[in-house]
Amino acid sequence: MTEPAQQAQGRAAIRLQARPPSLAALDMTKHVKRKHYNRRLSHLQWRIKEVALSYLAQKRRAVLVFEGGDAAGKGGAIRRISWPLDPRGLKVWPIAAPTPEEMGHHYLYRFWKRLPRPGQLVIFDRSWYGRVLVERIEGFATEAEWSRAYEEINEFERMLHDDGIRLVKIYLHITKEVQLARFRARFHDPLKRWKLSEEDLRNRSRWDEYEVAIEEMFRKTSTDANPWTVIPSNDKKHSRLAVIKAVVGQLAEGVELTLPTVDPDFEEKLRVMLDIGSSQES
Repeated sequence: MTEPAQQAQGRAAIRLQARPPSLAALDMTKHVKRKHYNRRLSHLQWRIKEVALSYLAQKRRAVLVFEGGDAAGKGGAIRRISWPLDPRGLKVWPIAAPTPEEMGHHYLYRFWKRLPRPGQLVIFDRSWYGRVLVERIEGFATEAEWSRAYEEINEFERMLHDDGIRLVKIYLHITKEVQLARFRARFHDPLKRWKLSEEDLRNRSRWDEYEVAIEEMFRKTSTDANPWTVIPSNDKKHSRLAVIKAVVGQLAEGVELTLPTVDPDFEEKLRVMLDIGSSQES
């Protein structure tokens, strides 16, 4: 077998899930009581810290993609993941409109630039899926451009997979009624009112169009290697726990969790300085 054939054989095949997730199948009534939430959050944050330190020690890389409707709770979930982690091993990229310089390149260019270095977790607060969501609905991409983007995205994610990057894709979904309640709460909170924008109102007015685009996104980009995890998020406590649980589960799958260690000789020096005895004695 030739070398190119061997390389091709080793690549992950792009196989769409036979049963991709669907918004219609979600149980939007799920909720968690605060006492349970506080206990589980503490445990899951300890677990995500263990996973992140293991990735750091083993020089592994991971990308977490967060998508969801306006006020679905992406920022709150990301903060609960970020809080226990060492910032040296974590980078959060909030994705907004591309800069003029970025618009002169292929739309995936600005994401290639932000991929993780060895030992790092990178979180995208919105992502390359904007091509088949907001750019599609708002007309920023032509039909030809967003139609071919599904194949481009699948190939991009296959390359990440083949290069050893673990990819976790999370979509947070809320109902239209809950979104309205959260918009009202933001309006009455001077610390959060700034979050509201013309874009929020415009997106809400095209709710049905977005749902069609979201369902098509799931069908065409939820693959066996890189599936979508869709979480009902009407209850923020349930959503945050489900997000961290999904992230921990997918990052830890098939990975031996090994925490960073210090050089044995240096450890003995530490034991002498700290007067805690030799490692051989313990």
